[in-house]
Amino acid sequence: MTITVASGKGGTGKTTFSVNLAYALAMRGERVRLLDCDVEEPNDHLFVRPEFTVERPVKVPKPAWDAGKCIGCGKCAEACNYNAIAVVKGKVLIFNELCHSCGVCTYVCPQGALEEKDAVIGTVQAAPGHEPFYFAHGLLNIGEALAPNVVRSVKEHIDPDAINIIDASPGTACPVVEAVSGADVALLVTEPTPFGLNDLKLAVGLTLKLGVPTGIIVNRSDGEDKMIAEYAESVGLPISGRIPFKREYAEVYSDGNIIADHFPELRENLLDIFDTMATASPPQPKGDIFELAIGNTEPFSKGSSDGYKEITIISGKGGTGKTTIVGAFAHLADNKILADNDVDAADLHLLLEPTVREGHDFVGGTKATIDSTKCVSCGRCAAACHFNAIRHDGPANDRVGATYRIEPLACEGCGLCPMVCPFNAIQAQKNTTGRWYVSATGCGPMVHARLGIAEENSGRLVAQVRHKAALLAEELKQERIIGDGPPGTGCPVIASVSGADLVVIVTEPTVSGVHDMERVMKLAEHFQVPTVVVINKADLNTGQAKRIEEIAGAHGSRIVGRIPFDRTVNDALMAGKTVIEYGQCSAEEAIRSAWRKIKEASA
Repeated sequence: MTITVASGKGGTGKTTFSVNLAYALAMRGERVRLLDCDVEEPNDHLFVRPEFTVERPVKVPKPAWDAGKCIGCGKCAEACNYNAIAVVKGKVLIFNELCHSCGVCTYVCPQGALEEKDAVIGTVQAAPGHEPFYFAHGLLNIGEALAPNVVRSVKEHIDPDAINIIDASPGTACPVVEAVSGADVALLVTEPTPFGLNDLKLAVGLTLKLGVPTGIIVNRSDGEDKMIAEYAESVGLPISGRIPFKREYAEVYSDGNIIADHFPELRENLLDIFDTMATASPPQPKGDIFELAIGNTEPFSKGSSDGYKEITIISGKGGTGKTTIVGAFAHLADNKILADNDVDAADLHLLLEPTVREGHDFVGGTKATIDSTKCVSCGRCAAACHFNAIRHDGPANDRVGATYRIEPLACEGCGLCPMVCPFNAIQAQKNTTGRWYVSATGCGPMVHARLGIAEENSGRLVAQVRHKAALLAEELKQERIIGDGPPGTGCPVIASVSGADLVVIVTEPTVSGVHDMERVMKLAEHFQVPTVVVINKADLNTGQAKRIEEIAGAHGSRIVGRIPFDRTVNDALMAGKTVIEYGQCSAEEAIRSAWRKIKEASA
């Protein structure tokens, strides 16, 4: 059996569930493999503590430019659907962070001035001898965007005779599609909050679109979980299990220990979830959409600033409280534009209740289709495709029998296959992959977006959100843009961070929080953007909080906020309010203090 554990949003306890389920099953004597496919921010090893004995690089072909052959014609830049190539004064500039290794540029170059050469984008490590279960994970290099390639390499460690538990990344974009594809079961870990429900809906849309039997795990359960239970019933999915909220669990987790080893009742709970696991495959539910407001033409207020600064808030891992803090900052900041850059699983609208003024389709590349009546089954398209998206099982025709077809979820819209087909059997059409919006909120204008389920080019959609936010900031003469960034280190985060004036990293004092903070700090350094750090739940583990301070200092950063563990924050979220709106508490005062220091740092 292969079980993929996914979540829609980060911080729901997906990694905790995966590691502890693997441990519980292995201690019962089952043959288990735990494969961490959250390759942008792998955390399972922090709890498993394996000794890796197998390691191999993950390589992809990337273009290398030969200036001596180039005539500066620009055909490579024209053909690239990812904006990864520019030709300036006859020189070819290749932007590695945007390159998808599709091979189009080398194909169209008339002089052979671009040649594909293998480039290392990540690493897969395995610990076959680890006890009590086999462990492997992947690690995407900082500044690289091709997470699915690393996920694919990790999945090569699946053993068909074992129980394989795959820990997927959050969201619904291409790395999650790769992790979920081919699984026997998908278990979606959520929490009983409006944020958890919103992102659970997105994850359900993905797994059912892929045709994978799905069940729901409610973490931090209060035993009733009314909002999750009502949704599960409405779409025909079972709740496969519940894990109660206990601070003792969080404290053990924060030190990197396996909770099921310390609490036998959790181990028995997990085994019961596995033994009685209920899943279903109902039709894919319709996704929520943002409706345009009717008759709202009141103009946005103008400021008097001659320029703006862009502050981007990121977290490395999900669930650190990033969006909660951004919502609070939205109430504290004056003269700003808000940008929700987390287009895979946007949540900021749940706190700010936007009134949509504009809605626009986003065209994120192309999708190709094969006309079976013209296909002669020569296979040139399949041989050229770098994404294994062309399969020899299309509809038959009288001349050749089976033809080729394109697997839509594997196609990344590069446009190479129509170029290589000698019989004009492949057509490429513009592909609408999502929508972006301009909305009014009680805190000012907000630009946000929603990427379609299992769609590609989330980085380009983030760039569109930032571009529109910049135009609004200039037009309305606002002082700053406050951006809510996505988790991880892949292309959406790269698109959020590059060119910002200040990055605020929200972390928490746990081994995974510390690990992921350091990775995104290195990402910001890669793009030469200064950082400051806010520690959420700072009193949960003082030892880990001290480590955060030391690491920040070593990277030329500093701590600007320490927000205590405060149950009032969860009460505010359940009420659909920001901490600032909800009322006085210890977390509110700490957030106000952090915002004052961030304003100073970005001045």
